Amino acid sequence: MKFVLATHNPGKLKEMGEILSGLGVEVVSPADAGVTVDVEETGATFAENAMLKAKAICAASGLPAIADDSGLCVDALDGAPGIFSARWAGEHGNDAANNQKLLVELADVADEDRTAHFHSSVVLVRGREVLRGDGDVQGVIGHELRGSNGFGYDPLFWPAQTPGRTMAELSPGEKNHLSHRYHALKDLASRL
Repeated sequence: MKFVLATHNPGKLKEMGEILSGLGVEVVSPADAGVTVDVEETGATFAENAMLKAKAICAASGLPAIADDSGLCVDALDGAPGIFSARWAGEHGNDAANNQKLLVELADVADEDRTAHFHSSVVLVRGREVLRGDGDVQGVIGHELRGSNGFGYDPLFWPAQTPGRTMAELSPGEKNHLSHRYHALKDLASRL
């Protein structure tokens, strides 16, 4: 199976491509499919944003499209940054600014109250068929950036499954087998 992966984020392209290849799915980027559509994320939920992107890329390419919308949900911040994770500090994709804002927002929050989870909603649009998968990974937010793998909030997020290491300290293979995207894509694959 060959799908267009509806993202311009190089980190997501790499991560999702590796996960999907293990599920027998070949993915190409929008650029590889000759698509230059930029979809505005106007949905109120992760699932709505993923649907907007998948439908637009499918329509523009004529190929089945998979889109992910994901983010960090921090309990002490009432679920923020949530769907605004990539642009929380103002500039889309500025990981350093987003991480710094998170540290400032949680500066006075006790360790036991720094719980959070990453959520991913993945949508596949194939003609009129629409399938969705969801996944989460639970953890806590640390007090300092650690690790150089991954992207986004990975250097601050300590997954419950790997005590003592942030998501950014995991190898790509380790991350790909516990991440929210992995769980969402497995959920989606079970529906294919």
